[in-house]
Amino acid sequence: MIETTRSVLGGDHRPVVVVGGGQAGLAMSWWLTQRSIGHVVLERGRVAGEWRDRRWDTFCLVTPNWQCDLPGHPYAGRDAHGFMVRDDIVAYLEAYAASFDAPVVEGTAATRLRGRRTGGFEIRTTAGTLTADQVVVAAGPYQVPMRPRMAERLPAGVHQIHSSQYRNAEQLPPGDVLVVGTGQSGCQIAEDLHLAGRRVHLATGSAPRVARFYRGRDVVAWLSDMGYYRKAVTEFDDADAVRFRVNHYVTGRDGGRDIDLRAFARDGMRLYGRLSGIDGGHVRFAPDLRKHLDDADAVSEGIKDSIDTFIAAHGIDAPTEPRYVPVWEPADEPAELDLDAAGVTSVVWSTGFGRDNRWIELPIFDGRGYPTHHRGVTSCPGLYFLGLPWMHTWGSGRFAGVGADAEHLAREIVAHQHRTVHTGLHWLAGTPYQTSPVDDEDWFAPRTVA
Repeated sequence: MIETTRSVLGGDHRPVVVVGGGQAGLAMSWWLTQRSIGHVVLERGRVAGEWRDRRWDTFCLVTPNWQCDLPGHPYAGRDAHGFMVRDDIVAYLEAYAASFDAPVVEGTAATRLRGRRTGGFEIRTTAGTLTADQVVVAAGPYQVPMRPRMAERLPAGVHQIHSSQYRNAEQLPPGDVLVVGTGQSGCQIAEDLHLAGRRVHLATGSAPRVARFYRGRDVVAWLSDMGYYRKAVTEFDDADAVRFRVNHYVTGRDGGRDIDLRAFARDGMRLYGRLSGIDGGHVRFAPDLRKHLDDADAVSEGIKDSIDTFIAAHGIDAPTEPRYVPVWEPADEPAELDLDAAGVTSVVWSTGFGRDNRWIELPIFDGRGYPTHHRGVTSCPGLYFLGLPWMHTWGSGRFAGVGADAEHLAREIVAHQHRTVHTGLHWLAGTPYQTSPVDDEDWFAPRTVA
């Protein structure tokens, strides 16, 4: 039952409040509904708002549709091995919410979460203040668009947008475009501009890449069979570092294909190393372009090695395939770009997102601003997180794995209902706002939590 903002939330009490109406929040709602646990889902915009409002026109999933397996709502379309585009993703999530009459209140943002002396929580929202016995934060990891401070040094005449604001090539003024960052968004936006006939200058980063298909199947299918999406983060020696790894770049566009930056360069795109400085209309780059390309290729080939090993170990009859051969090598390491001389009129900052948890006034965060938890269960009884990358497995932040995490939290919520222990957690020193400023104008999401 999706509702718009309503003032009657003020004074309400719910057994559980879920913050966020994307795939994580809806999966949580589904499991709570199965267990007849009263709850409400608060969504600051509309259901699937992140997919609806922060994705470009040609955006599509990078994982096959068959991986869209939310609890009670598996993908039922005709193209299981295809890749849903933006509007189809939104429709999929809207249909999911309608399928079990999810109690979502749209247009309602949670602005403050505090513990109550008598137990439970107080949640201040833009539609009033309510209380809850338990709270699930399913607001996603991509909250605050991050743009480096050096962006302020660009000439006023250069049009700048963050990747979350990019929709299509036509929204940018005529001229060349500098795209900064080669994560999934940066590479796909660079490709979108390139296919639209714009000359792109791409400042690369250290993100790895992966092949779309190998030995007759989508690489995602191989990795799924190999158990990669079910592997727990605790199985890694460097679990904390794993949680902050950048995703591999690849695309599902036009049925799916590799993103090969070398091929882009061969076809006219200008590649550079990491952006290292800006001096007016002159942009400087580190001499690491060749390393970025070689490292990305090495990761992709390493994944193929693991697939070969899996095929051999299980005696699988799969076609052989020649390995990748680089189609372009940089002749040098460009150190600087004169934007005016090159005709660059726009910059797209594909520099990621940070988390903004200042509204949560509870002592559950580590020194980097990351919530301390085990499988989403925090040290504050009754408070949970859901939908974070590598929260428990590689699939945790994806359509394929968020449902299992939600089911686990539903069991924890039921168990908590049968406990009456209240730990009375307190701040060791100061208040949340003495170490986390309220003034948005002067605050920037920490880079460590991007």
